Amino acid sequence: MKSTRMRLRRVCAAAAAGVLIAPAVAGSAYGASAPVLSAPAAPSPDAGSEFPQLTPAVAARLDAAIRQVMREAGVPGVSVGLWAPGKGSYVKSFGVADKATGAAMKPDLRVRIGSETKTFTVTALLQLVDQGKLGLDDPIGKYIAGVPNGDRITLRELAGMRSGLFNYSLDPDFIKKLQADPERSFTPQQLLDYSFKNPVQFQPGAKFDYSNTNLILLGLVVEKITGRPIHDVIQKDVLEPAGLRNTLFPTSPAIPDPHAQGYTNQTASGKIEDSTAWNPSWAWSAGEMISDLQDLRSWAHTLATGTLLTPATQAERLKTTPMNLPGDGYGLGIFNVQGWIGHNGSIPGYEVLPVYLPEAQATMVIVLNTDVQTQGQEPSTLLGQAVTEIVTPDHVYPGHKPLAPKPS
Repeated sequence: MKSTRMRLRRVCAAAAAGVLIAPAVAGSAYGASAPVLSAPAAPSPDAGSEFPQLTPAVAARLDAAIRQVMREAGVPGVSVGLWAPGKGSYVKSFGVADKATGAAMKPDLRVRIGSETKTFTVTALLQLVDQGKLGLDDPIGKYIAGVPNGDRITLRELAGMRSGLFNYSLDPDFIKKLQADPERSFTPQQLLDYSFKNPVQFQPGAKFDYSNTNLILLGLVVEKITGRPIHDVIQKDVLEPAGLRNTLFPTSPAIPDPHAQGYTNQTASGKIEDSTAWNPSWAWSAGEMISDLQDLRSWAHTLATGTLLTPATQAERLKTTPMNLPGDGYGLGIFNVQGWIGHNGSIPGYEVLPVYLPEAQATMVIVLNTDVQTQGQEPSTLLGQAVTEIVTPDHVYPGHKPLAPKPS
C-alpha cells in the first residue's frame, strides 16, 4: 500500500497498500539510491522541455524502452498511457495478463491500485474540510481514542505522513500472519493494534515518514464524521462526482472482470505466486481499491487540478514537505516528483503509477500485474523512468528505493 518516490524517487511509493504500501508506497523508509538497470535509450540530442508529438517514431522508442524494462525486471504484463493536448496519445499494452493461459494484457483490465487508494481517502477527508465538518489542524484524538500522541497529532500531519506513528505493515507479527494466510481478513482496529504496540518513531511534525497507519486513522475519521462506511463515502462522494465507473472500493477479495492476474514474491517462501485472490482488507483505506487505465487517467487530472475541492483546500493539499531528494515532495495524500503530481500504488501482485504534469497538461498512467522488485526498485518506477526519459527529459520520474519496505 504504502504503498510510497512511494517508491518514488523514493517518493512515495509505496506500496502495497502498503504499500506504497508495501507504498506502493508500500512503505516508507528512505535509503540510498538503488542501482538502476541498464539505461533506456537516451533522449535525442535535440530533445527539449516541450512535450513531444507522440509520433510513430516516438512510439517506437517508447515500445523499445518499455520492452527493455520488462525483460530486465521480469514484468509479465503492463499497460502504458500518455496523453497531452495537441500532442496525440500513446496507449499500448505489452505481455500477458495471465501467465497460466497466456491471455494478453489489455488497457481495459482492472487491477488493484494499492496506495493510490490514499488519494481517494484524503479527498473524502478534504471534502469534509470544505463542508466545515472538521479542520486539518484538529488532533486525531478528537475523533479516535487510544492513539499515541493523539492529543497532538493533527489530521494534516496524518495526511502528510508526518505523524511519527509506526507503520503497522512493518510489524513482524503482522507480516507473519499475513504471509501465513494471505486470504485472511483484518479489521481496521487490528491494523492499528499492530502499530500502537510499537513506540512512536518521532514527535508529531518532526519529519516525513510514510506510514499506512496514518491512512487507516483517516479512514476511520471519515466514517465517524459521515456515519457511513468508507466504501460508500468514496463511491458516492468521490467516484461518482469524478465520473469513474470502473473504480471501486471492494467489500470482498474479488476483482470484477475483466481483470489481470497479479504476481508477487511477497510470500512466505519468497517464490513468485498468483496473488489475485489475496484479501486486501489489510490495506483498507490505505490501499484496498481497484481501477483501470482510463479511470486512472481521468483521476490523475482530477486529483492534480482539485476539481472536487475548493481552490483553498486544494492549495493546502499541494503544499509539500521534502521527502528525500531535491524536486521530490509529499503533500496531503499526494506527491510532486520532478513536477509530476499524483501518487503511485503497489500491493502484492499489482502496481500503478498515475501522474499529471501541469506544465504540459500531460498525463501518464502505468498499470502492471506484478510488484516484484529488481535490485530494490519498483517495476512501476523503472517503467516511469524509462518513459519520462523519452517524453519529458527535464522532468524524469526517477527510480529510487521506496520510502518503506514491503511486508516480507
